[in-house]
Amino acid sequence: MLKIRHVLFIVLLGIPLHSVASTSVQVSIGINLPVYPQLVVVPGYPVYYAPQEDANFFFYDGMYWVYQDDNWYESSWYNGPWWLMYPEEVPVFVLRIPVRYYRQPPMYFRGWHADAPPRWGEHWGRDWEQRRSGWDRWDRNIAPAPAPLPAYQRQYSGDRYPQQINQQHQLQKQHYRYQPRDPAVRKHILEQTKQRPARQNGPILERAQSPRSSGNDVRGSILNAPQQRQPQVNDRRQPPRPAPDQRRQRMPESQGAQQEEQGKHAKRKQEQEQERGRGRDRDRNE
Repeated sequence: MLKIRHVLFIVLLGIPLHSVASTSVQVSIGINLPVYPQLVVVPGYPVYYAPQEDANFFFYDGMYWVYQDDNWYESSWYNGPWWLMYPEEVPVFVLRIPVRYYRQPPMYFRGWHADAPPRWGEHWGRDWEQRRSGWDRWDRNIAPAPAPLPAYQRQYSGDRYPQQINQQHQLQKQHYRYQPRDPAVRKHILEQTKQRPARQNGPILERAQSPRSSGNDVRGSILNAPQQRQPQVNDRRQPPRPAPDQRRQRMPESQGAQQEEQGKHAKRKQEQEQERGRGRDRDRNE
């Protein structure tokens, strides 16, 4: 039932079914934060939550996490774009967030202990619980410290908010040097990097030459790229080389004279041998 529910969700969003093979699918979830949210650390957890937002909004290991309509989403920027996460791959510390810190808890959370994590195994089924065995068991004394917040994103709100993923990636690379420690988070970031457009020179050049493209940054990156040095051409004109058959026919005059002299010498030697033979025959007859 879990797999069927995910397939129906993706079909309703208009995403091709072949995208299901990927663990990260970019979607729109209807969350619109006009400014950077206030984030507070969940006591005893390496997680932040947004107490003033009307959403289940969290921050963990350098990424934002939202739980909405029975699905988890993540993003590197506070207002998306968002990536759909399957329950089998959500980081364990996100799953461990206590029920108390969900600002919009779903109906099936009712009756669950407020200081305990949601009963994901009960909700998502036995198959999920077997795959994620031990997700709710951990030593609270060795919990990792919360990741630093990307405070630089506060200056990007409203019309200044970067909508392009490549632009978001460049800004984050400049201002936020934290590297995720959770293996699941690192895996998702790697997959998103592979899916970003214009990764290689070929696609970038094609976008820059297209009349529909309006990205000055792309055109500028191509125009300002260092030009390759052209190989220097030797202007000296070399005489044309004769064809193979002509090379065989044309030989030095000294070589031809030498061969002719050798032929004459062999002929004279043959005549001398014949003359000696005739002399011996005359001597025997006498």
